[in-house]
Amino acid sequence: MVRDKSIVLAVTGSIAVYKAAELASQLTQDGAKVDVVMTKAAQEFVTPLTFRAITQRPVVTEMFDLASEYSIEHVALAERADLVVIAPATANVIAKMAAGIADDMLGCTVLATKAPIIVAPAMNVNMYQNQITQENIAKLKERGCTFVGPSYGRLATGEIGLGRFAELDDILGTIRQVLGREGDLAGKRIVVSAGGTQEPMDPVRHIGNRSSGKMGYSIAEAARDRGALVVLVSGPTTLHPPVGVEVIQVQTALQMRDAIVKASAKADALLMAAAVSDYRPKTAAKRKIKKELETLSIELVRNPDILGEAKGDFIRVGFAAESEDVVENARKKLVQKNLDLIVANDIAATDSGFGADTNRVIIIDRQGKVKRLPLLSKLEVAHRVLDRVVELLPRQR
Repeated sequence: MVRDKSIVLAVTGSIAVYKAAELASQLTQDGAKVDVVMTKAAQEFVTPLTFRAITQRPVVTEMFDLASEYSIEHVALAERADLVVIAPATANVIAKMAAGIADDMLGCTVLATKAPIIVAPAMNVNMYQNQITQENIAKLKERGCTFVGPSYGRLATGEIGLGRFAELDDILGTIRQVLGREGDLAGKRIVVSAGGTQEPMDPVRHIGNRSSGKMGYSIAEAARDRGALVVLVSGPTTLHPPVGVEVIQVQTALQMRDAIVKASAKADALLMAAAVSDYRPKTAAKRKIKKELETLSIELVRNPDILGEAKGDFIRVGFAAESEDVVENARKKLVQKNLDLIVANDIAATDSGFGADTNRVIIIDRQGKVKRLPLLSKLEVAHRVLDRVVELLPRQR
């Protein structure tokens, strides 16, 4: 969603400018054409040469810079932008934007562009919480600006509070979300499950599996980037919740069942990437089980079939992690669960599966067509799966 997009990155005078350099680097690596605009205050922290080296493009520092390709028509940058990102944004810059002041290149760009605008504030906690700042932010939101952050944490002054520059993953996620608003899943409600479930044996122990949740989280991010309204039902993971996605945290299979049934009632597609425990202890001990016996027997009962209990007119995509006869076992699951697609992978492979950032999967549809994908990042696998979902949506049952 970022590749070949023209992104104006406006950098203002905050200690967080060095993080903006990392943001410019990531966007450039993702294939965006990044044009950096720096205020005079920003140049006190980082030189324009830093951003020029990162983006391999001219950096705009003056409205009428004779060395700049924008010297004659300073609104050209604003006109060709697909997105304007102001990161970091100081209280002063936010105030000038709210007042419509265009006394520098940043102000002119904001007034002249028709592109979406993302603002990532970074400032002292008292400045951020000041009534005037909050009123200015409210005005900009009413005008359509998207804000990301600030976050809570330690500030440059040593204080702890709101005002810290947002995490780069959140800024990048917001950028992809805004650029993908008109994507091929725009307006569609996509429900995704992720991670493994944990079935308590006692207050300390549980029955679970090694699922990291990375595949499900990648699907949620990819669907968001294509314009979908995404609900992610997640078992316990160490992953950062994707920005712009509604995340419902659960622990057990029964909790996941209840959340999925409710969330999918009006869904266009359900993708069950979670590794749900097949069984759970019939009863969980109220106190920690002591290591006193040589053997321990726990009666297990079968967990419900979540895909079978989720009712509605939506595309159903299942996932199968198999250790043998991958295609044959996946086909059986597709038929048993009445799926539209199933995504299978061999958990014995060392370069894919649990915990890996890559996956080598096989996609099988209701007609029996088998598509083997090469080793890909899990985000790319997610997009390949969603490509098939997009094909199926017009024929939704």
